[in-house]
Amino acid sequence: MPPNPELSLDRSDEAGFISYFKSLTPSSPDATVRVFSRGEFYTCHGSDAVFVAQNVYRTQSVIKYLGSSDPEKGLASVTLSQSVFANFLRDALVTRGLKVDIYTSTGRNNWSVTKHASPGNIQAVEDIISVTETSPVVVAVKLTIKSDQRVVGVCFADASMRELGVAEFVDNDLFSNFESLVIQLGAKECLIQQDEKDYDLKKLRSIADRCGIVMTERKVADFNTRDVEQDMTRLLSGELNAALMPEIGLQTAMAAAACLVKYLGLLSDSTNFGQYTLYQHDLSQYMKLDSAAVRALNLVPGPRDGAKNMSLYGILNKCKTSAGSRLLGQWLKQPLMDVNEIVKRHELVETFVRDVQLRQAMQEEHLRGLPDLHRLAKKFQRGHAGLEDVVRAYQVVLRLPDLLATLETVTDVERERMLTEAYRRKVGEYNDNLQKLVELVETTVDLDALENHEFTIKPEFDEALQLAHDRLSRLRTQIMDEHVRVGQDLDMEPDKKLKLEQHHVYGWCMRLTRTDASCLRGRREFIELSTQKAGIYFTTATLRDLGNEYADLSGSYHKMQSGLVKEVVSVAATYCGVLERLATVLAHIDVIVSFAHVASTAPTPYVRPKMHVRGTGNAVLKAARHPCLEAQDDVAFIPNDVSLVRGTSEFVIVTGPNMGGKSTYIRQVGVIALMAQAGCFVPCDSAELCVFDCILARVGAGDSPLKGVSTFMAEMLETSSILRSATRESLIVIDELGRGTSTYDGFGLAWAITQHIVREIKCFGLFATHFHELTALGETYPQVENLHVVAHVESGTKHEPDGKEITLLYKVERGVSDQSFGIHVAELVRFPEKVVNMAKRKAGELEDLAGHSTKCSKAEIADGSQLLRSVLKAWRESTAGVTDKNVLVDKFKEVVGGYKTELESSAFISEARIL
Repeated sequence: MPPNPELSLDRSDEAGFISYFKSLTPSSPDATVRVFSRGEFYTCHGSDAVFVAQNVYRTQSVIKYLGSSDPEKGLASVTLSQSVFANFLRDALVTRGLKVDIYTSTGRNNWSVTKHASPGNIQAVEDIISVTETSPVVVAVKLTIKSDQRVVGVCFADASMRELGVAEFVDNDLFSNFESLVIQLGAKECLIQQDEKDYDLKKLRSIADRCGIVMTERKVADFNTRDVEQDMTRLLSGELNAALMPEIGLQTAMAAAACLVKYLGLLSDSTNFGQYTLYQHDLSQYMKLDSAAVRALNLVPGPRDGAKNMSLYGILNKCKTSAGSRLLGQWLKQPLMDVNEIVKRHELVETFVRDVQLRQAMQEEHLRGLPDLHRLAKKFQRGHAGLEDVVRAYQVVLRLPDLLATLETVTDVERERMLTEAYRRKVGEYNDNLQKLVELVETTVDLDALENHEFTIKPEFDEALQLAHDRLSRLRTQIMDEHVRVGQDLDMEPDKKLKLEQHHVYGWCMRLTRTDASCLRGRREFIELSTQKAGIYFTTATLRDLGNEYADLSGSYHKMQSGLVKEVVSVAATYCGVLERLATVLAHIDVIVSFAHVASTAPTPYVRPKMHVRGTGNAVLKAARHPCLEAQDDVAFIPNDVSLVRGTSEFVIVTGPNMGGKSTYIRQVGVIALMAQAGCFVPCDSAELCVFDCILARVGAGDSPLKGVSTFMAEMLETSSILRSATRESLIVIDELGRGTSTYDGFGLAWAITQHIVREIKCFGLFATHFHELTALGETYPQVENLHVVAHVESGTKHEPDGKEITLLYKVERGVSDQSFGIHVAELVRFPEKVVNMAKRKAGELEDLAGHSTKCSKAEIADGSQLLRSVLKAWRESTAGVTDKNVLVDKFKEVVGGYKTELESSAFISEARIL
């Protein structure tokens, strides 16, 4: 239920507001939620009110109706207290991806939008909510056609970090590079040009929707580059000038930048001038991921994932700082491609894995409790910081010497050099630069008052302040003396029965419980102020005069102090650049230590992978495990080996029973590859890996009827993207294919797609399938290897003499599985017995039609099949270059005669009546 601030309007105001609200353009929770600020609380109306009632209060009873008590005629309204509104705002922007407009009254029944917030732009509401674990990145995209090529220009910003990035690249008709870019950036919102008829723009919208990004349409005029150079010059710090951009071919990206700068309103806030940095994002620096791969690898937690260990981010996030958590999310979406940089991260992680004391000291003593320096610096830059923020920055600097001393405890020469290069030199430099800030705080701030959570200037810092402070101290002493005198007069022990309080309404006064207050009766020298549940508040003439003087002098003292506080804060704000650079280094340490902690404390410790130079090496994993599954409670994970070797097992086809572990096996390879290139150790007994340029996945596509996309269409769209995007250095993970159409069509597509990957793309791949016929590719292509998950089948149990008892072993072995055990799964979920029996009967009939009711053993079938292949091979070799039909027939008879004895003795061929 709401804290219940009541919306009270007189009838004329009520009618006027209803009229105004109805004049607004219709809105819905899927677009923008309108919230009206009414001083101490907020209200929502119409469909927004219903949305808030359902999703915040989870009851319709909180809805009130303006204008009429009849729900059909009145305007639905709900109220939100400030705390409830803050929680709703965070949920709407971060979790639900909604936009919020906050209206403020500008006169009687006249309102205007004073704050607009969206998932990628929370600047206007940063004083209400604080988003710490995710970066609100907003992307603007501009598309142009040059020489029949699609050129995509992108500008993106994280306003909380004051960074602008640009990228411009040629893309294919599926815009796979754009999809990879928005995933790498972790974009929350995308600005795109208004044009419903442009087919390519529709594709960009569908990609944004698939990646869970909020779309915001902007006018064509917003992408005008006329003033962009001038605007960027005002925003950027340093020598980098936007005038250089056209020279390196980023005209399209700068059009996107113009739109983004206007949307964020960066030029309307003078505190932004000279504070932004601009860099060019190189798409090829990082491994590419598509949205299907993000889902398949459980990279980030989904909206319904409650437990942290349901996603890779949740497993690896043992960071102690908000900046570290944000950097971890960035690293997981931007796995490195440079093997030297990957190895540097592995070496740092190994240092903290080996030195347990160093790791624990970093986590528990130096990183825990650190404030978010990036957010703190922005408060200084925007002029919203106070003395408390200065003290928080000061307390961080005080911890740096101990952090440096801890890093110096490493005795290994090579590792000491590595830590010095990565951390010690930088932190030491920043510590030296911040010593003036330490001196400023210790000179001006009353550090003794911090114990009482009071942030004040030292009285001795200013002569007038000192005089006022001394007078306040004397008044406080006199007030205490009066408290003691009254206690003696009433025979009530001070502080135990007679309380002295500084009331928010009455100022300095005394309080007795209702039981003890009888001693006040008939005593005119005691002035009763009020009777409340806590007791009776009263004062004396002396205490009242002292209290009034204290209040006046205290007000003057705070006015004098506020001017000094502003000076201190303005000086501290000059250290923002150093604080931000320090925050970047501390976040890097936090993520590396988090990786080391996870690697050491996993159910089975992770190992450092051996990385091969890009374009070389294989992927060989011993006893590989899925990090998310092995972390689940009550799960005894069974590890399996993985061997992707160039020329012999580049493409692996995995068959086997349902629920046997095929999906887990192929997905864990992708997860391990991504972890290694992000710089983390991997869940294996040993591992060697090559550098993959992208991980492409096709897993369990669902339909979307509202968008006109069937299951099979979604499956084909994902597969098409794989075939067009993959290179020889990619990793492809396909979990089932061709199930959304007829068996024959599905098998045909699966065969053709697999053959294309093997013959044309020639990259590493894993394919889990129930099309057992696909395993025949292994006989044609030596680089295809067949694996199967093992199930133990025991016939004729005492519970079911005519049935089968199946035990899934979750082990992967070489070879082909000839069964799927789909009916067994139906039995496990307690299908009606009649349905199961009918399914078994029909399956048997189909097997009879396909296999001619053969009673041969598996070995006899295999021997017969091999003999037929030998006959056909001999016939093909003997008729090389022959086209005459009669000659071909004669040669076939001749070959069959040569194998007559073997053919006649084959049980399979005899029963099949092939001869």
